[in-house]
Formats: sequence, C-alpha cells, structure tokens
Amino acid sequence: MKLVVQIPCLNEAETLAGVIADVPRRIEGVDEVAVLVIDDGSTDATAEVAARAGADRVVRLETHRGLAAAFRTGLKAALDMGADLIVNTDGDHQYPGRHIPDLIRPLVGGQADLVIGARPFDRSHSMGRTRKLLQRRGSRWLSRRLGLEVKDATSGFRAMTRRAARYFQIMSDFTYTIETLLVARDKGLRVVSLPITVNPPTRPSRLFGSTLGYLWRTAETLIRISVFLNPFRYLMGLSLVFLCAGAALAVRWLVYWLVTPAGEVVGRTQSLLIGAVLILVGVLTVLFGVLADLTAKNRRLLEDVVERLHDLEKTGPRPNPGQDRD
Repeated sequence: MKLVVQIPCLNEAETLAGVIADVPRRIEGVDEVAVLVIDDGSTDATAEVAARAGADRVVRLETHRGLAAAFRTGLKAALDMGADLIVNTDGDHQYPGRHIPDLIRPLVGGQADLVIGARPFDRSHSMGRTRKLLQRRGSRWLSRRLGLEVKDATSGFRAMTRRAARYFQIMSDFTYTIETLLVARDKGLRVVSLPITVNPPTRPSRLFGSTLGYLWRTAETLIRISVFLNPFRYLMGLSLVFLCAGAALAVRWLVYWLVTPAGEVVGRTQSLLIGAVLILVGVLTVLFGVLADLTAKNRRLLEDVVERLHDLEKTGPRPNPGQDRD
C-alpha cells in the first residue's frame, strides 16, 4: 500500500523543509510513503527547497492558480504516482506530521473514505473570536445539512482513499474544502473527523483577506456546487416559485372577472399577463431541470467509466475464464 503526502505551496520556502522533514516515512500498514509538492507559481525558492528537503516529486505550476487548482493538480499527480492513500497538508506547517498515521488509520482499517483533521478552535490563540464562532457554527450547520460527521469543514489536513480522490474533480477556484464534502455526500463516501493539534502560526491566513469576503466566496461555492451536483432538485424548487407566483396572479384576475357584473369591462389585465409570463418561465425552468438532471446522470456514468479505466490501468485486465492460460 502506497501513501502520497501532497503539499500545495505558494511562497513557503521558509517553512517547507520543516513540513517535509515532519512527514513520517515509516507507518504501520503502509509499504511506501512519498512526498509530493505542488508549487503554485511561487516567486521564491519553494521548488528548490522542496527538492533539497527530500520531496519525491515536485510539480510546478507556471502561474499562481489558487489553492483549489493546486489541490486538484496534486490529486492527479498523486494518482499517477500510484497512490492508494493520499494525505493533504499545508506548506505553512500548521498541521503536525505526527498525526498522519492517526489520520490514515480509519482508511487502512476500511472504516472511512475521507478523514478530516479537526483543529481545536477553543484552544487556538491565533484565531479571533469571530472566526472561531464562524468555524464552529458553519461546521455544525454543514454537518447537519449534509448528514456527515464534520467538526472542522475548512481543515486542509485530510486523508482519502484512491477511490475518493478520483471523485474529487474540483471546479471551484477558491477552495476545495467545502466542495469535497458536497461530493462526498453525493457519492455516499464515509467521512470521519479526527481531533488534532496544530503548530503555532507562521503567517496570517491567505484565504481570510476579510471575513465578509470569505463568507461570500464560501456561500458562492456552496450554492454553485450544490446546484451542479443536484440540478433537478434546485431548479424544481425555483420553478415552483415562478409557477406559484404566476398561478396566484392568474387566480386574482379570474376572481375579479367572476365578480365583475356582466357587460362591464374586465380590468387588471396586468395580473393575467404577468401571471402568464411567470408560469411560462416556471415551465421552462422545469424543462431546464430535466435536461440538467440528464446531464448530471451522464456525468456520473462517465465517472464510473473513468473509475473502471483507472482500475484496469493499476491492476491490468482480468483474464478471460474461457481462454487457456500458460
């Protein structure tokens, strides 16, 4: 069994050597441990430091593309390296490497597909009170919303099986943490949270330019990926809003027409026109929902085909029982 520890980096030359040295190279139940560094367009000596510190592979992105893109590139490279298990950690040395054996233990034992290291918010002195509150409340809400065990939804310290990694085709340009949880729920993956400790901070978080901006980007990602994974559900809900509003306006006009004495001109045609437009929009939204749902089902079929192809690449084709073997 091979474990690949991937480290997405942006200008982490000062801390990266310590992160790589902290990765345990011998772990019970694992035959090989490899370190993969993804240099997200750094302008310092991150790539050179990674090579000197003993990284088994360094992937350099020509330009800075963001954390989500670096994570996605790392997963692809780790799978190409033949990883059975993948651990993602940060280049700022926030997460202690000694937790890696604990993080992969539920994967090795077959109890989980994705394990997330949950940071101790209450004991953290580097987080402000507002951020602690947002982290706790947000993780609790997301846990209930998805039906998953999520105690730290934004933690970047996580371990996953090869099968889970193949599902994580990250589309967000902002962060991968929320999207992987949505995909895990959609694919029925088993998610486990594991308490961890953290090292003292070496620099401010680069995702938290402002709390309001972070919340906006996170909400945008949550809505976009939710609609992408389950388009019919969300478009049907939207269509019901249009259909109900249109029907209410049409009923309003009908009631007025019924109570108007014979021979008088029936007014309030605005209600009828607007109601008809809203009903038409609702019907079109239903049709778009059906088409989007068919597209989503086709995407799932393609994912199954890709998964089978990956299995064949790793294990080779199975022998035909009807053929003689040497």
